[in-house]
Amino acid sequence: MNSFEAQIRITELSEQLNAHNYNYYVLNAPVISDQEFDFLLKELEQLELQFPELKSSNSPTQRVGGDITDKFEKVTHKSPMLSLSNSYNQEEIQDWAKRAIELAGKPIDFVMELKYDGVAIALWYKNGQLERAVTRGDGSVGEDVTINVRTISSIPLQLKGDFPSEFEIRGEIFMPKGVFQKLNEERAEAGEELYANPRNTASGTLKQQDSKAVAKRKLDCFLYFVLNNNSTIETHSGRVNHAQSWGFKTPDPSKRMIETTSSVEGIMSFISFWDEHRTTLPFEIDGIVIKVNEVQLWDELGMTAKSPRWAIAYKFKAESISTKLLSITYQVGRTGAITPVANLTPIQLAGTTVRRASLHNADQIERLDIRVGDFVWVEKGGEIIPKVTAVDTSQPRGAESMHEYIANCPECNTPLIRLEGEVLHYCPNDTQCRPQLIGKLEHFISRKAMNIDGLGTETVSGLLASGLIKDAGDLYFLNYDQLIGLEFQVGDDSEETKKRSLQAKSVENLLAGLEASKQVPFERVLFAMGIRHVGETVAKKIARSVKSFDHLKTLSFDELRAIDEVGEIIAHSIQSWLTKEEHLIVLNKLIAAGLQFNINEQDEVLLSNALVGKSIVVSGTFETFSRDGIKEFIEQHGGKVVGSISSKTTYVVAGADMGPAKLKKAEDLKIPIISEQDLRALTD
Repeated sequence: MNSFEAQIRITELSEQLNAHNYNYYVLNAPVISDQEFDFLLKELEQLELQFPELKSSNSPTQRVGGDITDKFEKVTHKSPMLSLSNSYNQEEIQDWAKRAIELAGKPIDFVMELKYDGVAIALWYKNGQLERAVTRGDGSVGEDVTINVRTISSIPLQLKGDFPSEFEIRGEIFMPKGVFQKLNEERAEAGEELYANPRNTASGTLKQQDSKAVAKRKLDCFLYFVLNNNSTIETHSGRVNHAQSWGFKTPDPSKRMIETTSSVEGIMSFISFWDEHRTTLPFEIDGIVIKVNEVQLWDELGMTAKSPRWAIAYKFKAESISTKLLSITYQVGRTGAITPVANLTPIQLAGTTVRRASLHNADQIERLDIRVGDFVWVEKGGEIIPKVTAVDTSQPRGAESMHEYIANCPECNTPLIRLEGEVLHYCPNDTQCRPQLIGKLEHFISRKAMNIDGLGTETVSGLLASGLIKDAGDLYFLNYDQLIGLEFQVGDDSEETKKRSLQAKSVENLLAGLEASKQVPFERVLFAMGIRHVGETVAKKIARSVKSFDHLKTLSFDELRAIDEVGEIIAHSIQSWLTKEEHLIVLNKLIAAGLQFNINEQDEVLLSNALVGKSIVVSGTFETFSRDGIKEFIEQHGGKVVGSISSKTTYVVAGADMGPAKLKKAEDLKIPIISEQDLRALTD
């Protein structure tokens, strides 16, 4: 067989195997036996060995894995993978639906879907081929796990039908209950520790370095969100159902996995059905997602700061179990906040072993009248964080009197304070209290702050314990000789103590990461300082307004408040932070190290002042801009992007599919409606 003949046969085999995969894993209707499938796959493997230049990265042979990776590349999402607002109350769902109808100004359809308990994934396709698979990460940046996703048989590597030339589809990768149970049975027979739950196991599997090991875990995937602005299909449910014809495993309407309704009663019926029947599914779900079905309305309904208004998640009520409260201890956070922790007789809760749970604050302990020795009800908030919700009054009480909250920091013995209007107690010793020091350093090196590669929590703790650093400023004066061979503990106090030492490569990476961080722009340096209440967005607003840290230090209280998004509390916090000599000492070290405490000319955001003082609403989809791109363009020319139309709005930039309600409101208020071309003309 020559190369030309081999190419023809490889194409034939690939098409057949892709079709059989679809029949088996998506339609659950195989037309050949497993043995016949294996014969075809073996023939393809042999041809690819004989003609390696003809092997495709999306060949069906990639399902079995085999490649090894030691690092998953960070990838910026084309559009953010947003989280949804969660509700545990059906009345809140009813209120949300009624608000959506009111905002739309007309009757609307809703679509209900299962909320899969797995790992969110974004799949990028080009010319029908799987190009990239990216985890959710923090919503803005995820990790490229394409090498492992190719082993998941329900994810098509080659599409069929009338698919777009380039698009993205999102969904959830999960481990079926039966696969998880069998895996744990095998581990039990081998005397190995059992995995806690399918979700965590799926997440860990997806990050395995050996794709062959991933293939053996038999992960599965439902795809339920098509990102394709050029689609002529006007409903979310229609787009999802149409995606099945391209080869995707999508929610099955015949099994009530996706359903539409025009009434709030229909939403409640769907929720009630699955609250009762969810245990019959072969995979885990933790709730229901409700969306406005008409895609054009999404832009009109808009966003909150963190989530869309056109979708919401109803979370099933968490499982609650009674167990004995053995003791109460206290944790100190990065800001000095004290959190009381209940130490419990271990219980199995929502698939994990729970030994500790949050008691929130002193008021909660007093309200519940909690006493050591009580039996308490424990559940998982969002089925993630265990918390004590009540005393089990059916059991005998513990101590004679309620637990007395501590007066001094459990780490440094400094007297605690409680600020007026706040529920938490704080340790004010933010420069010497060890947990605060570690927390501040963790924040400083984090990805959204200084993003220092090669430096993690355990290394930071080791550097503090060794006395090599006392604060963030000391990091930049470390050298190779100090770091090579440095030993530090890994694991927490509940595990057997293990030691690790820094080797040459680790030291080189750490020092290179520190050097690279000196180019991090001023706005992120300001965020890294850890000033209370100054989050990522506020730091960006302040940096763009003041241009330098020196200027920031000169501002009065009223001048601080005049900065966009800086209110009274933030202004007080900044001024209080600047009065502490210890903070200024760290600042001087960082300045001496060469960090960016000014907006340099090359970092200057404004390309022009053409839109300064103008408030602009963006609505619809655009030909030459992405949604984020047009907003960035406006800000680069001094404009302010706002989410809703009011009498203070200067312009509405209208793209295709602009919502009719926004259009009417702009016309009623006589707000100029301009195109993206008009916007560009304003800045020329």
